Amino acid sequence: MEKQRILLIHNYYKIPGGEDTVVQNEKRLLEEHGHEVILYSRSNREMEAFSAWQKCLLPFTSLFSLRSFREVKRLIRKEKIDIVHVHNTLNLVSPSVYYAAFACRVPVVQTIHNFRMLCPAATFLRNGQVCEDCVEQGLGCAVRHSCYRGSKAQTLAGAAILKVHRILGTYRKLSYICLTDFNREKLLLLNRKGKQIVDPEKVYVKPNFTADTQRQETVRTGSYLYVGRLEPLKGVRSLIEAWQAFPDKELLLCGIGPEEDWIRKYLEEHEMGQVKLLGQMPHEKVMELLGQVKALILPTLCYEGQPMVIMESYAAGTPVLASDIGNAGNMVLPGETGYRFRTGDPESLREAVRKLEAEPEREWKPREVYEQYYTPEKNYERLREIYSSVQGE
Repeated sequence: MEKQRILLIHNYYKIPGGEDTVVQNEKRLLEEHGHEVILYSRSNREMEAFSAWQKCLLPFTSLFSLRSFREVKRLIRKEKIDIVHVHNTLNLVSPSVYYAAFACRVPVVQTIHNFRMLCPAATFLRNGQVCEDCVEQGLGCAVRHSCYRGSKAQTLAGAAILKVHRILGTYRKLSYICLTDFNREKLLLLNRKGKQIVDPEKVYVKPNFTADTQRQETVRTGSYLYVGRLEPLKGVRSLIEAWQAFPDKELLLCGIGPEEDWIRKYLEEHEMGQVKLLGQMPHEKVMELLGQVKALILPTLCYEGQPMVIMESYAAGTPVLASDIGNAGNMVLPGETGYRFRTGDPESLREAVRKLEAEPEREWKPREVYEQYYTPEKNYERLREIYSSVQGE
């Protein structure tokens, strides 16, 4: 494949997240292999300076932004772009960037980082439980329950974007990268009622990747580690409740979020000094901790897009204990890279910890899985294959 000129498009959220890391990683990866990469980005922080009139127009500009359309169309022509690779379009970039590429006859690849194309809330979660009502009964279910940020108006706007572009056939013209087979299966549910919303022949699977961070002289501690936002859908309450059974085992929590006050109060009331809140840690420090702890724990209550922290744990040679739901559960190979436990069940989580503790001599294989699926080189090979296929080479 010739070295291409690639336009990456990404709309940053107000709070940095895993998608931002993926964009940065893929940009660097492509550049290291000789491709010319241009990044077009906007940030939802722009909305903080919006006038009242601009805020009123936001539902319409999120559907189709003339500014993004013009800027991307101009950029494609000026830079002689070969392929457009989109990561996120909400709220300011908008699906208008697809039409900019269509107008220039340049193929578009969209990476699917979450479940927003089927669920306006992007999580398939409602009231702490997995919910796929929007797939079964239509997007009106999300509006009725105000699923996006608890706002009926914002949910209606998100549902309208999906509905309009389904009707226009926008999504059928795109190629897609799903992070897992599980995510691909979910995306293709869009076609379940006989209408081809997306073309199955254009839906590819390519996981994310992470750099090799294993250190040769790592000293392992007996501690366990949680990395992520402290919020209800991450299952942190069940983790804290489960940890009452382990007064002599240290649990480190890396992250911030709305559950922080509840956690502090719970730890104080139950005298759980073995649990340490570390706050938002630099990524380098998190990777250092992953290389030291006994295991990573991921008690998520939702499907997850593809947890980067599991890959990072594997790169560090560290086993993972995860909920048996969606991608978190699918990524853990019982007895080889860790163990699964029943989602939201503190006692099942305790049993997984006890099982791991009872096997101090077991030879875990997270490094083997990392080297097989999640290295930068493996990722580039797969990305190159997808780009070639999309361009019809």
